[in-house]
Amino acid sequence: MAKRQIVFIDEEKCNGCGECVPSCAEGAIQIINGKAKLRADNLCDGLGACLGNCPLDAITIIEREADSFDEEAVEIHLNEQKKSKEVKNLPMHNGHSGGCPGSHARTINTASKSNSVAVVGNGDIEINIKSQLTQWPVQLKLVSPTAPYLKGADLLVTADCVPFAYPNYHLELLKGKKVVIGCPKLDDVDDYTEKLKQMIKLNHFKSITVAYMEVPCCNGIVRVVEKAIADSGISIPLHKIRIGIEGEAVKA
Repeated sequence: MAKRQIVFIDEEKCNGCGECVPSCAEGAIQIINGKAKLRADNLCDGLGACLGNCPLDAITIIEREADSFDEEAVEIHLNEQKKSKEVKNLPMHNGHSGGCPGSHARTINTASKSNSVAVVGNGDIEINIKSQLTQWPVQLKLVSPTAPYLKGADLLVTADCVPFAYPNYHLELLKGKKVVIGCPKLDDVDDYTEKLKQMIKLNHFKSITVAYMEVPCCNGIVRVVEKAIADSGISIPLHKIRIGIEGEAVKA
């Protein structure tokens, strides 16, 4: 161990947006418990390629006692990451994996359901809106790229806080679309990017809409979708809708 230049992440400034993660070619930075962390000193070359990608200037280069940069350790680490992602993103048999029945791909028929309006005892009007969800599962981690309901669909990629904040989510955003949801702050955005890239390549989507919250860390899901489209090499119409914490929608 010797004194050398190495990345320092100020956790008080970091909001876990994940901008720095893909910019680190060595895979030395990871989002853990909502904060960017240096995985190991020997994975960081100290050159600071990640610095310009932090919107809050939470990353700097300092000089301190640290293990030497180890290219062999980096190669092993990157290979392990690659293998892990390959296992996670293996196509599921018949649209699902064995185990939990809740992850089995299925289509939901909403034709028999209808919206209704009723006047309740105190004179208030009660509106019952039917669900527009036409598939299961919805978590991006669980949805198989080969799920049959994805073929030729309009895809809605939703940050998982959006349906709670936006009251017209079902009728204005979800209706007529297939959906995947996830959190760009708490989950692995690299896995998301790879999974979406596979979906795009396999399913000939008509369009992709990404709905996200106005908070800075939620922009990560927009970047995930943009990178997945770019990496797939396929041109797809992309629509962005930003949702305010108070429930208003703004086209980005």
